[in-house]
Amino acid sequence: MTVASELKYPAMNHFASADGDLAYREAGTGDLVVLLHSGFVDHRVFDAVVPALASAHRVVAADIRGHGASANASKPFRWADDLADLLRHLDAGPAALVGVSMGGIVVTDMLLEHPELVRAAVVAGASTGEFEDSDPWHRAIQAETARALAAGDIESWLTAFLGYVPGPHRSPADVDPAVPRRLREMALHTLAKHTPGEPNLHVPVTDTWARLPQVGVPVLTLNGALDTPDVIAAAQRLADTVQNGRSVLVEGTAHYPNMEKPEEFTAIVEEFLRTL
Repeated sequence: MTVASELKYPAMNHFASADGDLAYREAGTGDLVVLLHSGFVDHRVFDAVVPALASAHRVVAADIRGHGASANASKPFRWADDLADLLRHLDAGPAALVGVSMGGIVVTDMLLEHPELVRAAVVAGASTGEFEDSDPWHRAIQAETARALAAGDIESWLTAFLGYVPGPHRSPADVDPAVPRRLREMALHTLAKHTPGEPNLHVPVTDTWARLPQVGVPVLTLNGALDTPDVIAAAQRLADTVQNGRSVLVEGTAHYPNMEKPEEFTAIVEEFLRTL
């Protein structure tokens, strides 16, 4: 089974931030593990991962601002500051952070901006917010998603966005259709929260690569072996640059190993957590 059709979480929780409510779900007890999803979707990308992790850990799966059930921004903000506020609200931490794609960038931002709140980090399908993939396949997807979104062509945008699932080395027919179906559902929910042309109020963290050597907590980069070579190379660079990093590849998957191969993804994360 690749994705869970439904996960029996407790009810959605909301944290009253300084700029609207931020949503999260919580399960299990023990050392805190926080899961951070990829762009345009929400915490449900981890539905098939949470049950195993929650058997031994307190797991918080958050909706990042502007996604899922969390409020949109009305003023400039940083992802890491939102997460730091949530951890302080929970009176919890330092936490082990696990992020996929955009969520992985949030994890890296936390390592640099709020290191006192991070016990360890898993960065999947990402490196830092200052990484740009030069792969022509990826550049074509970026161009098409930008064009379609500006034109309000949601179906074309979804087609391009879901191209990240097979990655550059497979066709959509090579992927369990449940994965893009779930991503489509989540993306439509998040897109419905926004209007064309609204300003992007997210403030990126800068000078990231230069500051990474100061990171001393354990860092695992975890990537699908079928992702773009630039993504994999940047992840290796991240693992090599921090003081205590290592990298793992999951064969037979691209940008969403947590959904395509959740058992293997979870086993790697659990093994990493046992070393802390």
